[in-house]
Parts: sequence; C-alpha cells; structure tokens
Amino acid sequence: MSDSSPRPAVPVLDVWCELQCPDCRTALDDVRALRARYGDRLEVRLRHFPLEKHKHSFAAAQAAEEALVQGRGWAYAEAVLARVGELDRAGESVLVGTARELGLDAEEFDTALIDGRHILVVDADHAEGKAIGVTGTPTYVVGGERLDGGKSQEGLRERIEGIVDRLLAGQEG
Repeated sequence: MSDSSPRPAVPVLDVWCELQCPDCRTALDDVRALRARYGDRLEVRLRHFPLEKHKHSFAAAQAAEEALVQGRGWAYAEAVLARVGELDRAGESVLVGTARELGLDAEEFDTALIDGRHILVVDADHAEGKAIGVTGTPTYVVGGERLDGGKSQEGLRERIEGIVDRLLAGQEG
C-alpha cells in the first residue's frame, strides 16, 4: 500500500540579490553551500532587488530572468556576479557575452533587454522586497524571518541552516 498523502512543501529561501553588488558576490559561497547541503529539500529562489546606485543592475536582473527561461538561471546569476567589476566598466555587453559563454541564446538575451519582456517580474520582485522591508542586498527570507546580509555575512549561513533545519524537522512530525 502506498502513502498517497501529499508531501509537505519544501521550505523556501528567498535570496534578494542585485547582480552588480559586491556583497552578493561574496554571499555566493553561502548560497552554494546551502544549495549543496539541502538539495531538493530547500527551494532557493533568486529575487531581484536592483539598486539605483548600480546603473546596470536592472538590466542584469532582466537578463537573469531570461537565463531562467532558458534553463540556466543560477548558473547565469553566478557568472554575472563573478564579473561585477567588468559589468561596472563595460556595461550591458557583459550580460550578453556571459549568456554566449554559457551556451545560451545570446541574441534572445539582447532582444529581451530591448523589448523589456522581463521588466514586470523584476518590478514585482522589487516591490515585494520593499513591502517586506528589504533595503539592501543580499537579504534572505526563510521561514518568515528576514536576515540582512548587506552589513555582514558573518554567521548568516548558520542562522539560515538553523531555521531550515527547524522547518524540516517540523515536517517530519
């Protein structure tokens, strides 16, 4: 006899990020470690919070959405974050070039940046972030708790792990 009861939803970690943010680049190690530790027991979602002080961050968020459509959202976000300085200097050509390097349809990226097909998703993320009190990046939200990583990453991964472990333990009961 099989158990047909629905499996509880996995906990969600929203990572409010800005792809031109040096602090978000630093936070990548923690995000990678969390994804490796929990695998499919934790849904890690990239949420966009472009900051006005970084002039290419809005385009980078749109490009990340196009990468998601093309099946390589996290790989693309990580690749762009690794090029924060280059993005600062060279601008949006870095976004299309990164797509090409990852084997994505670079022409479609260019078209997506021109036609603005992902603007509403980015705007919605930004509005939701503001509504829940996100003021900078990276900011994490898990289990209803908001953790600000913009000031310091110190101890954040451990705090996130504690929350996720508690959420997962609550599902077992």
